[in-house]
Amino acid sequence: MAFNNIDLLVVIFFFLSMLLVGVFSYFRSKNSDDYFVAGGELPWWLAGISHHVSGHSGAVFVAYAAVAYTHGFTMYMWWAFPVGMVTIASARLFPVYWVRLRKRFQIQSPLEYLSVRYNILTQQIVAWSGVFLKVLDVGAKWAAIGILLNVVGGIPMATGILVSGIVTLVYVTFGGLWGVIVSDLIQFAVQIVGSILMFVLVLNRLGGIESITGIWKKLPPGHSQLVNDPYTVSFVVIVCFLYFLTYNGGLWSLAARYISSDTEKQASKAARLSGVLYLVWPLILFFPMWAAPVILPGLTNPSESYGWLMLEILPQGMMGLVIASLFAATMGMTSADVNTIAAVITRDILPVVSPRRFRNDKHSLRTARITTFIFALATICIALNYESFGGVLGLIVNWFGALVGPTALPLLFGLLPIFKKCGPAAAITSIIGGLIAFVVTKKLDVNNLALEVGSPIIVAALIYVGMGLATKATPVKVTGLFAALIKPTDKKTHD
Repeated sequence: MAFNNIDLLVVIFFFLSMLLVGVFSYFRSKNSDDYFVAGGELPWWLAGISHHVSGHSGAVFVAYAAVAYTHGFTMYMWWAFPVGMVTIASARLFPVYWVRLRKRFQIQSPLEYLSVRYNILTQQIVAWSGVFLKVLDVGAKWAAIGILLNVVGGIPMATGILVSGIVTLVYVTFGGLWGVIVSDLIQFAVQIVGSILMFVLVLNRLGGIESITGIWKKLPPGHSQLVNDPYTVSFVVIVCFLYFLTYNGGLWSLAARYISSDTEKQASKAARLSGVLYLVWPLILFFPMWAAPVILPGLTNPSESYGWLMLEILPQGMMGLVIASLFAATMGMTSADVNTIAAVITRDILPVVSPRRFRNDKHSLRTARITTFIFALATICIALNYESFGGVLGLIVNWFGALVGPTALPLLFGLLPIFKKCGPAAAITSIIGGLIAFVVTKKLDVNNLALEVGSPIIVAALIYVGMGLATKATPVKVTGLFAALIKPTDKKTHD
């Protein structure tokens, strides 16, 4: 099936709506507080939807689709289900702490509190490493959506990257977090319509609603199992711990959704909404991916399975809607990353690099927009030159995955009173130890996915906790931080 003029009009309409969001959101940002944390007025339902949308990208339709094609239901069990469970289970903990940090310490970036909790050096190590690797990570996401769109619609890879990247650059730069949040709502609606369309058409192709259970009889036996080697029980346990860290704020853009919430109760409700969406929505989203081996047996490249399924299933004129949903999935996550990384650069890095100029920046909103523009542009440049990196970009993206755990651990554990004796030495050493563990594991070629994924975070956790136990005193400033964190900020009569 060819990509026709109706499909093109649908995609163009989608991008125009994103640009309009940026223009209208421009007038809501009066200062950097509005720009980075929506003035702390984000409603729980918007925060919850944005947290969900910002937690996954077009990789779902490429890498995750490949796992669903080759290994079946386990894809849900090691990604969506544990993410939903840890998000709901933590709803009254980390979301509450992020709101208290904003209200008590006026933070606009998730890393701002690290200078008090540890020291400036720890904050800068986490900030610089995260920003550098995120440039490459976001660039890789643009490249991934470009590859998928090239397979599905014959859209040149550079065109897909430039259009989606530039539109995102415009609405994020102009609109700030409000632009990201409103666009997330639109993108989620587009995802729902596009994915339900695929779900219904696949059901119809396979003979009706009975195929929801019937397909598993047509697939290899392992596809219906909860775990399917190499995605073992130990692997699921490891990723649960990683998700506990990353989805509660280790992915900085997700922390920003909680920081921007009006009250602690609103932040908790947002977390529960996002968690429920992760438990329910992927069952519909993944079904076409699980059914793909029945409709398209013997694919040599499973990562292209969703693209080929679209070509096989979608009737004339509906390709544009599903392609828009693929754009939406990636743009939701990348725009969230761009906005939050810009906050880290503006609030955490620039005031340290040039205190005289940026410590009391009178033009903070202008600085925020310039930083956002430059960072977004850098990610697009990386994506356009993806092939020039060869296998190096993939290696660096893997390094980003390895560093998420070790850098997220001191950020999240630093909020918990039980670890109050874990100081800057514990934080920095745990990050370095996690990186060394990743390198050693790669060199040894352990051939065990759970160990390969889990070794950096396990080593980092052991070092962090161990050094904390060996420390006797807690600095006064840290004691003061926790004294502020344990006191509720919500009024008893406030929702």
